[in-house]
Amino acid sequence: MNCQLRACLLGILCTVAATAILAWSNSTPAMPAFARQYDISCVMCHSAFPRLNAFGEYFAGNNMRLPQWRETTRDLGDNQLALPGSLPLAIRAQAFVQGRDAEAIDLETGLAEADSSFDVQAPYLVKLLSSAPLSENVSYYFYGIFAEKGGNGEVIIEDAWFSYADIAGSGVSGMLGQFQVSDLMFPREVRLTFQDFYAYRAAGITYDRGIILDRGVGPLDVAIGLTNGNGIESNASINSPGYRRPDRLFDNDTQKNFFGRIGGELGGVNIGLFGLVGEQRSAAGFAGTERGGRDTDKTIYGLDVSGTAGSKAHWFAQVLWNQWDEFLDADPTADFDWFGGFAGIDYIASDRWVFSALYNYADASDFDDTATIYEGIDINSLTFGVSYYFMRNLKGVLEMNVDLLSEERDGPPFVGHQSKENYILLGFDAAY
Repeated sequence: MNCQLRACLLGILCTVAATAILAWSNSTPAMPAFARQYDISCVMCHSAFPRLNAFGEYFAGNNMRLPQWRETTRDLGDNQLALPGSLPLAIRAQAFVQGRDAEAIDLETGLAEADSSFDVQAPYLVKLLSSAPLSENVSYYFYGIFAEKGGNGEVIIEDAWFSYADIAGSGVSGMLGQFQVSDLMFPREVRLTFQDFYAYRAAGITYDRGIILDRGVGPLDVAIGLTNGNGIESNASINSPGYRRPDRLFDNDTQKNFFGRIGGELGGVNIGLFGLVGEQRSAAGFAGTERGGRDTDKTIYGLDVSGTAGSKAHWFAQVLWNQWDEFLDADPTADFDWFGGFAGIDYIASDRWVFSALYNYADASDFDDTATIYEGIDINSLTFGVSYYFMRNLKGVLEMNVDLLSEERDGPPFVGHQSKENYILLGFDAAY
């Protein structure tokens, strides 16, 4: 990437950080623990769970609490202690059956290692969530996954952070912990479709460890932050000073990813600009499936827009431009640009029925003929979903995905769009 352009973008983000003018609304999935804590219905915060309504966004942006939060704590005769009246826990569970085309394909032989046209995915997800205010300014939030996508036998912590409101009376709030960088734009955890916001995953701006500062000034919402840039699973034993040191390194180098978003409302449309500069490890090994030993530059620009049509339709769209410099060890002089995004609409017809549509698109033609898995970034799919709410916190889901790309069976290695991704899904989604 042009060094002057990169330095310019980094300078803009650092300038925003120095001025500390930002406001970011934390977003969380459905949390019945809040309903129990404040004796309110889930409908107070959710137009159709897990989608947040305006009050839910206020609650999340108000450090995950209502003004009377102190009244919900135990009276223990100690003003320096704020314990919830009951342990604030909630569970989210999902179970599905799917009819689908997709296969798990061996990259070397092209043979299908797994291919089921009728797939029982139950449980698909079992998640434990907790959150509560700890003081006048500090709250916590976390969730642990007991089972997801067939992975049983271990607990995985994804979102896990402390938040601090109004640091030193400055109006600046902060967050420290694990979170999704993409939550600055459209939180994946509160989407109504089973189908994901694919561009966020492909760009690598989901879960990471870091810090965010936020504040609002006038009509603008501005947020800046930094992350380690290597996800939430990496760590290394400290052995350089000796033997069996008790601590571990969570980051593998001194570089950080810097990011920010500036947003506001214009003519009833919410508009946001996102930028990230940082590094990622190169891709090495057969078909680029291994993590290389080089740190390579990574730059992302994004534009997000959202709004409402009437009182029932909520629409949103995201585009991301990505530049990965010298990314492949097989050709360390080549830079790769790719584009991705999505657009969707949720129509809340009634308390019982909600209809959703989501379009995912990505074009990574720079990776064509590289014989790496990154040829598979390409996507062109259209998803339709219907949710029927048996109760506020229990819904039945029917969803169909149509893959608009053609199959590519060239190889070896067998990379790219080796099979179609059409599916029909039926199941339940509950929070309690």
